[in-house]
Amino acid sequence: MGQAKKKQDPLESTMSLGDHLEELRARLILAIIGVAVGTIVCLIFGTHLIRFIEVPYNNLKAEYNLSDLKVLAPADAFAVYMKISLIGGLILSSPWVFYQLWMFVAAGLYEHEKRYVRAAVPFSVILFAAGAVFFLFVMAPLCLTFFLKFGRFIKVEAAWTLREYVSFMTILILVFGLAFQTPMVIFILNRMGLVSLRGLCRSRKYVLLGAFVVGAVATPGDVVPQVALAVPLYLLFELGILLCYVAQRKEKSPN
Repeated sequence: MGQAKKKQDPLESTMSLGDHLEELRARLILAIIGVAVGTIVCLIFGTHLIRFIEVPYNNLKAEYNLSDLKVLAPADAFAVYMKISLIGGLILSSPWVFYQLWMFVAAGLYEHEKRYVRAAVPFSVILFAAGAVFFLFVMAPLCLTFFLKFGRFIKVEAAWTLREYVSFMTILILVFGLAFQTPMVIFILNRMGLVSLRGLCRSRKYVLLGAFVVGAVATPGDVVPQVALAVPLYLLFELGILLCYVAQRKEKSPN
């Protein structure tokens, strides 16, 4: 192993605990400023965001004879507008937020390891956006259809409110966006030596089973949404393995 890749003693690191805490504070402040700017932008276009997030619901209105989403309290419309603007601001500023997160992680790594973290920033943003889009245009219609069919099965009429609908959609958009970070988490854990590539490969069958269990629990009663959720979850795991494999091949190849 060349001298350039030789790790220093962690005890000889130039950053003390106080330095790490100061770095964390600075990165958090910068991330919050980015979210605030994104939220202000989304406040201007809040109405368009609400119309956009209503698309899956509106596509089902005719088939299930649904009425427009209602508000039940005087402040509901304002609360929904602020919430969708905040979530939209978080998504809009996600490249900046992920950059601050990964740069904080990089501060505690050795110099030759930092290039992996720098590469993780754009990849994390792409994965987050892919997760949000996947939920909005694939999983949301399947989930809403299931709940509407189940309502018909127990003979209750759907009268969803704007507040509850937006809360349901925005929370799951964030959940799927974060869930799609799985490849990056696997990659970083492997780079830190916490999981081996061989161990990841051996766990494939268990991960595949777990993905379908999660799909069955999250979307009970219908095979289509179960598969639509389980397959991407497993493919994200395989993508994480692929990233680890490529990184190890590059390390072993001569410069």
